[in-house]
Amino acid sequence: MADIKEVLKQRILIIDGAMGTMIQRYKMEEVDYRGERFKSWHKDVKGNNDLLSITQPGIIIAIHKQYLEAGADIIETNTFSSTTIAQADYDMQSLAYELNVASAKCARTAADEYTKINPDKPRFVAGAIGPLNKTLSLSPDVNNPGYRAVTFDEVVAAYEEQVKGLVDGGVDILLVETIFDTLNAKAAIYAIKNFFRINNIGELPIMISGTITDASGRTLSGQTLEAFYISVVHANPLSIGLNCALGASEMRPHIEELSSIAKCFTSAYPNAGLPNAFGEYDEQPHETAHIIEEWAKEGFVNIVGGCCGTTPDHIKHIADEVSKYKPRELPIVGS
Repeated sequence: MADIKEVLKQRILIIDGAMGTMIQRYKMEEVDYRGERFKSWHKDVKGNNDLLSITQPGIIIAIHKQYLEAGADIIETNTFSSTTIAQADYDMQSLAYELNVASAKCARTAADEYTKINPDKPRFVAGAIGPLNKTLSLSPDVNNPGYRAVTFDEVVAAYEEQVKGLVDGGVDILLVETIFDTLNAKAAIYAIKNFFRINNIGELPIMISGTITDASGRTLSGQTLEAFYISVVHANPLSIGLNCALGASEMRPHIEELSSIAKCFTSAYPNAGLPNAFGEYDEQPHETAHIIEEWAKEGFVNIVGGCCGTTPDHIKHIADEVSKYKPRELPIVGS
């Protein structure tokens, strides 16, 4: 397998766009989510997109292939919620490991097919590790600010099981993404490091992607971008970046700031603008690509792509525009 660090020195890499947006296009109903295996499940499972890697793998592989066809170098596994904690909403905690293995295999199948077609453009699979639906830094009870719905050890255990499934399924990278609570991210980093240490196997590269939630320039748990960077850089990640919450135009100043402080590669995959009154994204592919092209021209980025609302068309436009520019050069450590 190609060394992604070497490829990143040669060109700006493209990460894929939204999985959920593409799944919505299939207009699947409860029966489609259940498949044969879960047709008698005691809870509704429509909306559990990660389950589709087991019940509708053909659809997930097809979506991956659309992004690869559009020019993606890195595709994310369909595992944003594949932890015991997140799957508890559907009483599917026991499936967490299996979901990660199945999703990783779907992405691996698609990526290997495209690498075989063009070995000069190797495709990588990033195991997507989401932020969880419970947070370690914030209380869900407004009357009890000291209360936490989950403990650090519980979060570590959930993430460690996810990491095992992703690694066993064959991912190339582990992507801790959409981070709004840095303490959750620290639990994920600890789980990753612990997994490789306990199993005495070589570490996979880690990508870390935070979320600036509004114009304040802070994460939901209150950190500035620089504070977030300092909090996680000890993981020695392949890249640190931003995704979700903001469109490309709103994300620009934060990407510029990150590019000036990061000693590692930088990534950015914004939403297709901000959502409209119906929660839908209207920014057209050429609009998103034009803004991201400016980042590339300014030398801010090493990895770019799309988050909510983006499609293979967005990714194709982004890939075409940034291909003209050299990747951001890493600063000399100590400078």
